[in-house]
Amino acid sequence: MTASGIGRAGKRGGERFFLISAIVMVLVIVAGFSFQLATGRSSFQAPPLVHAHAVVFMGWVAIFLVQNILIATGQVRFHRPLGWIAAAWMVPMLVLGWLVTENMIRQAHVPFFFKPLQFLVFDPVSLIAFTGLTVAAIALRRSTDWHQRLHFTAMAILLGPALGRLLPLPLLMPWAWEATFVATLIFPLIGIIADLVRNGRVHPAWGWGIAAMFAMFVAIQGITYSPVGTALYDAVAAGTPGAAVDPLAFPAPPGPPPGATPTP
Repeated sequence: MTASGIGRAGKRGGERFFLISAIVMVLVIVAGFSFQLATGRSSFQAPPLVHAHAVVFMGWVAIFLVQNILIATGQVRFHRPLGWIAAAWMVPMLVLGWLVTENMIRQAHVPFFFKPLQFLVFDPVSLIAFTGLTVAAIALRRSTDWHQRLHFTAMAILLGPALGRLLPLPLLMPWAWEATFVATLIFPLIGIIADLVRNGRVHPAWGWGIAAMFAMFVAIQGITYSPVGTALYDAVAAGTPGAAVDPLAFPAPPGPPPGATPTP
């Protein structure tokens, strides 16, 4: 095979990898939230704000999958305008992500395997990291190899909530959030392995993407256990049931309190 033929084969292999990966990511998200619904931990009786959040975030998932399908099938003329829609789509994602997190803090509805203050910090900061990587991918849209890998890593961050619904997080306390973060790293690591197998080298975009994920992790931990985090929690929870909660203590798990006598 000629050098140009090898290059074309490598490109097709890359597009196939990103398409298959996008499908797997979508399946993980659908599985995570379907499992949540099937086990009764979520319902369609949720407030309108939660439904709006779900519609917007699932809309992004659909856009991500369609974009990968368009590239894999050579439909670049549709891929580009949809990309600008995706760029605008991140604004309501950021706004609704913050509002839902804030509402859960104020109502003291944080899952019992997360510390309330850590929950308040990691949701918005994760969205900011996702947005930063996505903006970088858009800025480098003419460099397809960078563009695809940065988008891929950004999407890996968004898998956190779905993976958290599939992992046995109560059994992973007190490291439930940290375990979820490690699980999201699996996806870019698979991308690195795929590069090595296909090209014999690792593209530098993976290093930048993973570095951004670790920077996100450090920022979340740093804010959570600092006076800044405490002040943020106090400001958000003031005058609400969340103000009565210890922000750095795990909430009580659902069910009757220890030692309660079961009713006949």
